[in-house]
Amino acid sequence: MAFALVALAAMLLSHPTLAAVSLLSLGLSIAPVVLSHRVQIVLPLPFVVALACFLVASLLLGEAFDVYERIWWWDLALHGVSALGLGMAGFLFVLMMFEGDRFAAPLWAMALIAVCVAVTLGVTWEIFEFVVDRTFDTNMQVSSLTDTMEDLIADMAGAVVGAGIGALYLRGHRLGLATRLLEQFVRLNARLFRKRGR
Repeated sequence: MAFALVALAAMLLSHPTLAAVSLLSLGLSIAPVVLSHRVQIVLPLPFVVALACFLVASLLLGEAFDVYERIWWWDLALHGVSALGLGMAGFLFVLMMFEGDRFAAPLWAMALIAVCVAVTLGVTWEIFEFVVDRTFDTNMQVSSLTDTMEDLIADMAGAVVGAGIGALYLRGHRLGLATRLLEQFVRLNARLFRKRGR
């Protein structure tokens, strides 16, 4: 709703870039919910809220309001945090592939696949930034190879930590909020984790 209101205000105030970024954010925040409904996966509310917050921080604050230019570490922090979440999501995806059977593959292999999933999504985001820059004449990539490589390094680091959290979760370690998020997702989608506990 907030993205739609910002887009409407931007159109009324003749700020086409802000309007486009807001509509894009709206689409990207709705897409996972629609997609998860189609594939019958229940997304916990904290996952959806985290995605919306990321889009506000990256597209609205970062791009439309130039926070990327004002705070040098903003982009790296967003990449690291999002990659951590993607590493955890990648681990859940791998666990779903094995229907929750934590003994279906070595733990290191499951973590490696989770890292690969997260890094692939990070690369996809870099491609998205490139396309947005070319289409809307923005500067999400700061026109720099260094910026892109720093983003990918942050993606890799976050993905490794996120996958590590998933691996520790499977070993029974309690990690506060991270563990609760993983447990909530598994509980809400129990049918996808039928072999869990074997």
